[in-house]
Amino acid sequence: MNTSLTVISLFSLLALGLGLRARSGRRMTLEQWTVGGRGFGTILVFLLMAGEIYTTFTLLGGSGFAYGKGAAVYYILMYCTLAYIYSYWLLPPIWRFAKQHKILSQPEFFRKKYDSRTLSVLVSVVGITASIPYLALQLKGLGIIVQVASYGTVSATPAVCLGVLLLAVYVVVSGVHGSVWTAVVKDISVLGIAVFLGIYLPIHHYGGFGEMFRAIDQAKPGFLIFTSSGTSFTWFQTTVLLTATGFFMWPFSFTSIFTAKSEQAFRRNAVTLPIYQLILLFVFFVGFAAILKVPGLKGGEIDLALFKLSVQAFDPWFVGVIGGVGVLTALVPGSLLLISTSTSIANDLYRGAINTRATDATVNRIARLLVPVVALLSAYFALNGGGALVSLLLMGYSLVTQLFPGLLVSLFEIRRLNTAGVISGIVVAEVAVVSATLTHSTIATIFPSLPPAVRDINFGFAALIINVLVASAVSFATQSRARSVSSS
Repeated sequence: MNTSLTVISLFSLLALGLGLRARSGRRMTLEQWTVGGRGFGTILVFLLMAGEIYTTFTLLGGSGFAYGKGAAVYYILMYCTLAYIYSYWLLPPIWRFAKQHKILSQPEFFRKKYDSRTLSVLVSVVGITASIPYLALQLKGLGIIVQVASYGTVSATPAVCLGVLLLAVYVVVSGVHGSVWTAVVKDISVLGIAVFLGIYLPIHHYGGFGEMFRAIDQAKPGFLIFTSSGTSFTWFQTTVLLTATGFFMWPFSFTSIFTAKSEQAFRRNAVTLPIYQLILLFVFFVGFAAILKVPGLKGGEIDLALFKLSVQAFDPWFVGVIGGVGVLTALVPGSLLLISTSTSIANDLYRGAINTRATDATVNRIARLLVPVVALLSAYFALNGGGALVSLLLMGYSLVTQLFPGLLVSLFEIRRLNTAGVISGIVVAEVAVVSATLTHSTIATIFPSLPPAVRDINFGFAALIINVLVASAVSFATQSRARSVSSS
């Protein structure tokens, strides 16, 4: 076993130990296992929410997108910042309603708000459909990290399999408590590594940031500004709006809201998390530094930029440290995804649609049994799917963001959309997104004669507009019909 692999193994064992230790002294009821007994304070909620930023996508996808797409990478910095700003107003009313009704999952929230099991099942299906590729993304990233950081000693397949085993064990035992304590170590580690790499590598290879950007601009003129088509400014704007709107629509992000002890945790974090976002800049700097030093990466290979450059610059033991931190960035969001997906299947599909009399104990047992099943399914997609990490993530965002209009309307006393409208809007939009994904369609390929400013609109954002229009039209029609029937 080489030095790098030894260090990665130690990080993995540390994560497993923290995950198992987190259960100590607690009886893992459904509420404890899923939402931590709703007892997490500001710092722990901060770590859970920050855990959703700094994932394998951040280290690999963020640096890889900077390497492959240039200025377009700044959408990642923008959308998370916007999401945290509006969380100041959005999350407290969600938390209050969830606490009042002892809600455990996102679909259950929709069911209580709209008094509709049909809508609850639909939301559950959407969440599961989007979450499994997102979990596969984490596992795929983990495989890349271990393979490259171990200098090829361990290939991606056994790395993914071992990661799935580790994840499943501590999620089954400790639930969200294991996730939050692993997040403590992960966030401290990724903060140090990201800042160090983002400062050291540009200075080491170019002599400074200014020199690095001048060298890139000279070698690849126009790479550091938005393109006239494709990842243009229109793409940037609509992608930021799509992903910012959908940030808290991921089932695991939504469920993390329920773990807070009080709503003040969200307001405090809304102030600090946008600042914490600035660390992403250092990840981007690593991707930019790799452009001229690790040339020729194409397609999904761009996700290797950070580690390819690190292998050139550092001794194996430090590459192992970077790899170990990378493993943690996969395990924390991966565990949250496993918990939310398994809980949704057990609570919202089984209890919500099949056996409405199932007890919490039964749902808890089924959810835990589902953890290895969901993990193995995600591992299959991770090992057999293609595409760069950013592309996989944007596909998932296009799916979950379609839930936002229904959520937002539900928070107001006077609702402009009814249950039929919300369901119709989601269904039409999801069909559009899935169809476009399967056929690799974009606005540009469907309507090539449109001006560039329209052709580059993110398809998921266009689907969101269709969602709102359909939901509004159906709501208006059904409400008018209901008034007509009642008056007659």
